[in-house]
Formats: sequence, C-alpha cells, structure tokens
Amino acid sequence: MHNSSNKNLAISDYLIKIIDENPLIPTFLLKKEEQNKFSLIYVNDAATSILNPLDQSTLEVVLNQLQPMLVNNSKHKLYPNIPFTIHKNLFTYDITIVLLEDGIEPIYSVTMYDRTNEEKEISILKEFKDKYLSLFNNNLDPVISVFENGEILDLNGTTSKILGYNPKDLVGQSIEMLIDENSRRNFQLMMKQTLTGYPTEMQSCLIQHVKGHYIPMYIKAIPLEKNNIVTTFHLVLRDTTAESDEQEQLYYLAYHDHLTGLWNRRALKEHLQDNVVNAMSGTEISVVRIDLDRFKMINESLGYNYGDELLKKIADRLGLYIDKSSNLYRQSGDEFVFIAVGKSRDETSDFAENILLELSKPLYLDHQEYFVTASIGISMFPYDGKKMDELLIKADQALYIAKDRGRAHYRFYQEQMNLAFPNDALMESHLRRAIEKEEFSIHYQPQVNLVTGEINSFEALLRWNNRKFGYVSPMNFIPLAEESGMIMQIGEWVLEEVCKQLKYWQEKGYRPVRIAVNISPKQFIQDNFARKINEKIQKYGISPSSLEVEITESAMTDMQDTFSTLKELKNIGVVISIDDFGTGYSSLSYLKKYPIDIIKIDQSFIKDMELDDKNAAIARTIIQLAHNLGMEVIAEGVEKDRQVEILKAANCQKAQGYLFSKPVSIEHINESYMQRTKP
Repeated sequence: MHNSSNKNLAISDYLIKIIDENPLIPTFLLKKEEQNKFSLIYVNDAATSILNPLDQSTLEVVLNQLQPMLVNNSKHKLYPNIPFTIHKNLFTYDITIVLLEDGIEPIYSVTMYDRTNEEKEISILKEFKDKYLSLFNNNLDPVISVFENGEILDLNGTTSKILGYNPKDLVGQSIEMLIDENSRRNFQLMMKQTLTGYPTEMQSCLIQHVKGHYIPMYIKAIPLEKNNIVTTFHLVLRDTTAESDEQEQLYYLAYHDHLTGLWNRRALKEHLQDNVVNAMSGTEISVVRIDLDRFKMINESLGYNYGDELLKKIADRLGLYIDKSSNLYRQSGDEFVFIAVGKSRDETSDFAENILLELSKPLYLDHQEYFVTASIGISMFPYDGKKMDELLIKADQALYIAKDRGRAHYRFYQEQMNLAFPNDALMESHLRRAIEKEEFSIHYQPQVNLVTGEINSFEALLRWNNRKFGYVSPMNFIPLAEESGMIMQIGEWVLEEVCKQLKYWQEKGYRPVRIAVNISPKQFIQDNFARKINEKIQKYGISPSSLEVEITESAMTDMQDTFSTLKELKNIGVVISIDDFGTGYSSLSYLKKYPIDIIKIDQSFIKDMELDDKNAAIARTIIQLAHNLGMEVIAEGVEKDRQVEILKAANCQKAQGYLFSKPVSIEHINESYMQRTKP
C-alpha cells in the first residue's frame, strides 16, 4: 500500500512537471465560488507568458470570457475554435475544461490550444486555391491539365467552348487522342522536355475538334511541381488560325532548333547555367556531348535534304532518353548534347553506352538502310569544373580525344586532355593572342624546408586558360612557344608579373620570400639578359635576392658566354639555380666554375626512388656533390612520405611536389602562406 502511494505521488509529480513546463499549452486551475464566480489557484508558464503582465484587470478579462463555458460545463468538454481576446489582440483557441474535483468548491482545469496561425494558414491556402482556380477557369485561352503520363486531369470552360468536348468525356483519357498523327512526334518531345522542369512550347500542333476536324494551335506546356518533382502539366492552347502571336513565335525560334524541335545552343547554355547555380550539395551533373562520325560524307553524297531527314530520325532516337533528369539539345549541325542531373559517373557510363547502342541500329530512309556512329565526350560537375563554359569546353576536349582515338566510343574528361588543339598552327594562332586576351596566369608551388617545415620560397609556373579550348598543358604550349620565338615575349611577361608580385608583398610588409622563375635557353643567351633582369629589379625596387633565375643545363652550351652572364647576375644579387639537374649534357666540371647557388634534382630521379635503388643512389650523389661545392639542393616532384625520409637522410635542404602542395593561385598563396612582419 505504501509503495502504491509513493508510485501515485511520483506519477502526480511527473504530470505536474509536464503541465508546468509545457511551452505550448496554457493551463489554468480555477476554483468555483458562490454566485458562479471563479478564482485562479494555479497558472503554468505558458499561460503566464500569454497573459503577461498577469494583473487583476487581465485576469478579469480572461475569467469573463471563460465563465459561460465554466458555468455550462459538464465533467469534460472541448470548445473548438473559440475567439479569445488577450490584451486587445484576437486569438483562436481550442479550450478544454475538465472538472477535477467536485464538491462545495469545485476545481476546474482549463487548457487552451492556440489555433490562430492554423486559421491564418488555412485562410491563405484557400486564397491561393481560389486564385489558382480563378486563373484556370477564367482563362480566355483553353487550358488542359494533364498528369505526367498524359492522362487528362481537368480542362477549363474555354477548352470546352473552343473544342466542343464535355469535360466528363475527356477526363481520364490520353491527351494524345486529340493530337494529329503528324504532330504527335513533336508533341511527345515537348512533353518529355517539360518533365525536366522547364516550360516548353510547340509552335503549331493539330488538335482534333469534337466534330472531327483539326485546329492548328500553339501550345505552351507549363510544369507543375510537387516536392521539386514534376507531376502534372498545364497545356495552354491558342488557336493560330485566328491570330499569330509574334512575340511567342520569336521566343520559340530563339530557344528551339527549327529542324528537330529540340532545345538549341542558347537554351543549352541557359539551362546548364541554371543547373550549376542551383545545384544542391552533392549533386552531380553530366554534360554529354555527342558528335556524329563522318556525317559530312552523308551530306555530300546524299544531299542536305536527305541529311536533314536523317538528323530528324537521329534526334528521335536520342529523344528516347529524355526523362525527368536528362534533357537533350542540338548544339550544332551534327552535334547533340545531353544535360543529365543526378547521375553518377557509373550511371553516366551506362547512359552513354545505351546511346551508342541505340545509334548503332540501322536507319531507314526511302527503304534504304543507313548506319551512323557517334563519338561522345563527357564532363562532370563538380569534378571537372563548376562553371558552365568550363564544363562545355572540357566535354568538347573529351569528345576530341574520342574522335582522335578511333571514334564510335565515349571518353570522360581527364586532366591530361588539356591539349584540345587539333594542330600546332591553330595553337600558335591562339598563343600569339594569349597575353593580349589575358589568358595567362601564374601559379606558385611552395618549396618546403625538410628540417623545419618552413616555406620561404616558391617556384612560379605559367598556366594558360584558353577561352575556346580551356586549360592547355605547359608540356604542349611551351615547346611551341620556344620553336616559334614567342617564348621571348612570354618570358618577359612572366618576369614582369613576378616582380610586380614581389613589390606588392614588400610594400604590404609581408615576410621576405623568394620566387624562382624558369628562364628559357633563348632568353638566357641574349646579350642583354642580365641587364634586363637588373632593369626590372630597379623598376620595381625589389630586393635582388628575392628573385631566383632557373636555367637548364641545355642553356649552358657556350662556357664563356654562360660564365659571363651568370657572373653579371651574381653581381646584381639574384639567386641562380640549375633546373632539372642530371638530365642535360653539361660537364660536371662546369659546376665548380659557375657561380651557382642551388641545384634542383629532376623529378625523374625522385620518382620511385623508394623502390629503385639506382635512383636513390643518383639523388644521394647529387646532394653530396652539391654540398661539397657549397650549393643548396631542392628535390622536385616529391609525392610520397618515404621519398622525404630518403631525402632527409641525405641532408637535402628543400623539396617541392604534390605531397606538400600542387601549384596554386596567388590568392591561395596570400591567404595560406604570407604573413606580415610589421603593422
């Protein structure tokens, strides 16, 4: 009995605590006195909050509103949607009154559940629904509402008036039963395109009247989404026999390909931009560029009319793969593009293989069988780029490689595809305008002290982002610049930009650092090379020791001229380094004669040195030789921890490579590595 009593007390305490701390439901305990008057004996925090300040006048207002319900109350009663005034503000409450204790002075529990906002929301939703129905029913144009599968959901009065159908006869039927056979292909294409969430149009579609004749109509399909998924459409119709809306026709022509009815290049760019900007975290977007192989031969042998008919049939084949996540565009003559949202790399591979399989099937034109193959290039957001132009360019680069490596297959974009130029002549033409068009930039790779981990020097590396062909590898454009003589102008530009950057850091009070600049052999053998370096140092007022010139062994073919130039540079105060040491053909005896400060071990000796004893032995020998001659050593291309261990054991001072950092933009350098030494 004692345990039962304790248990009941614990439950009672628990319930009181819940009531007292509930922030949503105001609760009162009221005692009935003589002449149907009531007094307050308890109020929880929620009630105190809405009545604040809880003074006598406020309490009287509340009790006066509750009194009619309390007087007429049975043991338990709910009063829904009661208008209730508190501090001159009107609310709506569900009020529950429970008789807790009967007797001479009954005690009542009053709980109030706030319905005010729900009523407002219901009112707003009703207002939206009324406006929607008003727009639908009172629209002067015929409007047919259809499910995504084409089943008719509803139609407005204007549709019945113009086409003559009773709504009951059409609801539940397929919309395609109203479409003329000759218009059906483009209508189906329009419906598929609308599934991706974009309003689409059909300039002319023959729709059947109840009496059997067909009326030419302009159609605009408007997608209706539920939870970001298109579930229904509104088809807005306009009789083009009565009038021609010139603006709508211009819009259609601006965004659609006139031959196939597909979206065109302009729509492709706008839609891809929308997809990229609005992509949620983790969303993948595939840009799939499809180019028909040797289609020019078909045009030349059969004529352009036959070629156009084949293109329409190919567009129909590709149109089979339009769905909610994949839209199709005609990019140019024989090139098409899919934008596929939400497909992984593996799913995109399957998608491309299905397209190639579909296009490998024979096409029939005038009872003659034709075969067409295609090459496909694919880029993916966000891995290959986060901008619309970049994704299109890289898909085109992948397409170029696919066509160059045998056609009739697909390729994903890879970094080594940077070279997108079909020939050196075209590359040279673009290279000559690169400085003028501001396509060059300089990235910087940190050089790490292997003992302290400190970074106080960087190598400047030239990058070229061509506006048409994208990023071009230095391995491809530097040799052409050397051969064509443009390396002189490009080298001057690099030196100028590096000196500007050193001046900026110096003026901002950043800690002293050194930047190494690669000097081409043609630059180095100029009679006035050292003088030009000095002029730039004086022009920008930078410390000579903050600039390092990197020359290769191949530049040192003439011992006397090399010594003279290096001596001039040394007198100026710049740092001199030999790049790619061990790959050239200079005599080791030159090292003790030249005023060289740094030797850079070529990455070919660093690669796999942890597995190749010969490479490790060569690296150790170079390090020991350099130290004996009083030179610093920097190892290039370091990518593994074990390589660092071997280099540290050999007392190599510095290293650079992807293990530490790839070459990065100046913005990244400023943010991550630079520090002020003065306020």
